[in-house]
Amino acid sequence: MQVSVETTSNIERRMTIGVPAQEIDQAVQKRLQETARTIRLNGFRPGKVPLSVVKRRFGDSIRQEIVGEVMRDHYIKALQEQDINPAGWPSFEPKTMEEGKDLEFVATFEVLPEIELGDLSKITIEKPVSDVTDKDIDTMIDNLRRQQATMKEVKRKSKNKDVVTIDFDGFVDGEAFEGGSAKEQRLTLGSGQMIPGFEKGIVGGKAGEELEIEVTFPEDYHNEELAGKPATFKITIHKVEEPQLPELDAEFFQKFGIEAEDEAGFREEVKKNMERELKQAVSNKLKNDVVDGLLANTELDVPASLVDQEIDRLRQDAVQRFGGQVDFKQLPKEIFEEQASRRVKTGLLFQEVVKQNDLKAEPAKVDEKIQEIASTYEQPDEVIAHFSSNPDQKAQVESSVLEDAVVDHVLAQAKVTEKKMKYEEAVAAGQPQR
Repeated sequence: MQVSVETTSNIERRMTIGVPAQEIDQAVQKRLQETARTIRLNGFRPGKVPLSVVKRRFGDSIRQEIVGEVMRDHYIKALQEQDINPAGWPSFEPKTMEEGKDLEFVATFEVLPEIELGDLSKITIEKPVSDVTDKDIDTMIDNLRRQQATMKEVKRKSKNKDVVTIDFDGFVDGEAFEGGSAKEQRLTLGSGQMIPGFEKGIVGGKAGEELEIEVTFPEDYHNEELAGKPATFKITIHKVEEPQLPELDAEFFQKFGIEAEDEAGFREEVKKNMERELKQAVSNKLKNDVVDGLLANTELDVPASLVDQEIDRLRQDAVQRFGGQVDFKQLPKEIFEEQASRRVKTGLLFQEVVKQNDLKAEPAKVDEKIQEIASTYEQPDEVIAHFSSNPDQKAQVESSVLEDAVVDHVLAQAKVTEKKMKYEEAVAAGQPQR
């Protein structure tokens, strides 16, 4: 086997491989003989089909099969001999494959990039600092009660947190615009669902009233034709409903999986959940900032084959989230390309930080992470036992702990400033980037 490797870019290689004709021809002859023993053809007894007939009928397709197998096997062998680590599967291009001639083919593939990490001390990171206050707990409990509320129609003037049923028609420069009207729409006043000023203009209105309000579309409104423009909305209020909040009792607590004897116990459990959410949000924010910093400080060529693999994973995830009713390949790749590229770059950069600094998933940290996960379940001991007996599940936790180690390492080198935030701001800042 003759092998030559050409570097066509930082991450692309072209490997030319030559295989003696004798090896191909012997493999083809053996496959023809096997086929002759098993093939069934009209006019011949089983196992008695002449080799010349088999070759005439199936010779070309058998040679193509053999050439494909030989290219695959010799490519893998050549990688081992050349000590090359490919990033994905290659494309094969046979140059010669005629009977009696040596086979020559080209395998084009990508390799993992050589990464030179940038100066980690130049990365700037803003760390949220926040606490869960009594007011935050009050707001959370109020939200939970409203999730379980029943509605009661009222005849009074509407106020924030009421639900109104309305018709509306919108006009810009005296002309109706697409998407500017609706019938029988339910709207919670003060929810921020509509553009600024819309809900405020309805507050104080009663069922049966017709209103006309003036508002202005935000400058960053998604429809550029409407962005920044003043608009008039004609609104008819059909109904005003007031939410009837449930009592804070054991029945209500159980709806959220909380066993509490009284409101104080419920508040304590809500606080614990909020503190966990806050901790995770801060962790997400720091990780996102670390990733952004590494990407901004490091030149990195991304193998297209790895991005394509990640796109397929994202497409499959999307199909599962929507019920699995379509083939994932029907989803346009372009929708997922940016997210997939970021994920691949992040994985490569984290691997490089791990390699350069000999980072490990410390067993104590892994156990701590498993216990933290288990604490959110009713039977934590069973969850811990599950991880102990399931290597794949434990490996996922180990991977997460190793990512945390990378984040901690970068944070130790970077310029980190703290910023005091309210609970809601900190949680919002930690929303994972997709």
